Amino acid sequence: MESLVKINSTAVPLHIENVDTDQIIPARFLKSVTRDGFGENLFRDWRYDKADQPKDDFILNSKIYSGKILVAGKNFGCGSSREHAAWALHDYGFRIIISSFFADIFKGNSLNNGLLPITVSDEELDYIFQEIEKNPNHKFEIDVEAETLVVDENLEIKFEIDEYKKECLLKGYDDIDYLLSIDEEILAFEKKQVIY
Repeated sequence: MESLVKINSTAVPLHIENVDTDQIIPARFLKSVTRDGFGENLFRDWRYDKADQPKDDFILNSKIYSGKILVAGKNFGCGSSREHAAWALHDYGFRIIISSFFADIFKGNSLNNGLLPITVSDEELDYIFQEIEKNPNHKFEIDVEAETLVVDENLEIKFEIDEYKKECLLKGYDDIDYLLSIDEEILAFEKKQVIY
């Protein structure tokens, strides 16, 4: 995975609540076991009509909004526990998801796949949506090390990341990469163990 240290990016506003993982990546696209290619089917049934033509009224098809940040309505990632939802968002190009509530399993899957979910209050989320709507080119600054989201001069939000997941994001590690990075410590620990 690539490291995630700082992001300075515009955002895509998905002003919809209770977005479940089947809407993020429909079940019929879960046949692959690799992470590649899921981005093209992100929000497939919302992005395309039955003739596979892009729907003009869906936000990801808009030429106005782009960026590495998805701002979503409350309760994002609910539903089934499919890890493919995080794969699809990451493969599409998102690195940060901002919402006022995430389903726990989705949040864990995101962090395991180099995608940072940032939880903000309902009021802060409304303010962020307003800023994007006023100026689609508005840039947000996220500093993973400092655990800060700077919306503008009026609003800086502190968020929390588990220390282990934070280290993995900063270094671009998945769980296996992390274990490989401390292999000497593991070997030293094993040598100290008494075998009876």
